[in-house]
Amino acid sequence: MKNSSNSALLPPKPTGLRKWVYALPRHLYALHLGWLFDHKFLLLTHRGRKTGLIRRTVIAVMLYDRRKQESMVLAGYGKDSDWYRNLQAHPALEIQTGFCRYRPTQRFLTEEEVYALLARFAHRIRFALRVASYTAFDGSEQQLRALAKVIGGVAFSPQAEVPRLITSHNDGHN
Repeated sequence: MKNSSNSALLPPKPTGLRKWVYALPRHLYALHLGWLFDHKFLLLTHRGRKTGLIRRTVIAVMLYDRRKQESMVLAGYGKDSDWYRNLQAHPALEIQTGFCRYRPTQRFLTEEEVYALLARFAHRIRFALRVASYTAFDGSEQQLRALAKVIGGVAFSPQAEVPRLITSHNDGHN
C-alpha cells in the first residue's frame, strides 16, 4: 500500500508528545477504566503476525450498532497498520468495549463499506486529521473514494457466547 499514490492521503504517524497522548487510552484500559469510553473506543487484543506475541491496540469506533453489538473501525494509518496486518494473519483474540469483553467474530469491510463510513463521518474525519496536523484532506467525494482504497476497515461482533460484563469482582479474565 505504501507505493500507492493514494497513500499520500494518509496522515503521518504520531511522534513525540502526540504519540504519548495517543497512547493514554491504552493505559486507561490497563487500569480497568476503559468503560469510560463507552463504545467510542475499543481495546483490540491480537497476535503479532511475525512474533506471535500478544498485542493490544486501542482503536476509535466509527460506528457501533447496539442491536447487533457490532463495532466498525477503520485503520486510520492505512492497510499497512500493524494491527490491521496482524488481523489478516490471525483473527482477533478479544475485544473490550464499554463494560463488555468478548471473543469477537471479525469481518473485513469492503471498499464500499469503508467509503460509506468515511462519507457518513467526514466531519469527524476532517477534525481528526486536523488534530493529527494533516490538513490536505478536504472531504470531497473524490478524496473520500481515494481514501477508501487505502484505509482498511473491520467490523467486530461477539461470537455466539454472551459478552462478559466487567465488574469490580470480575475483571473479565475468568
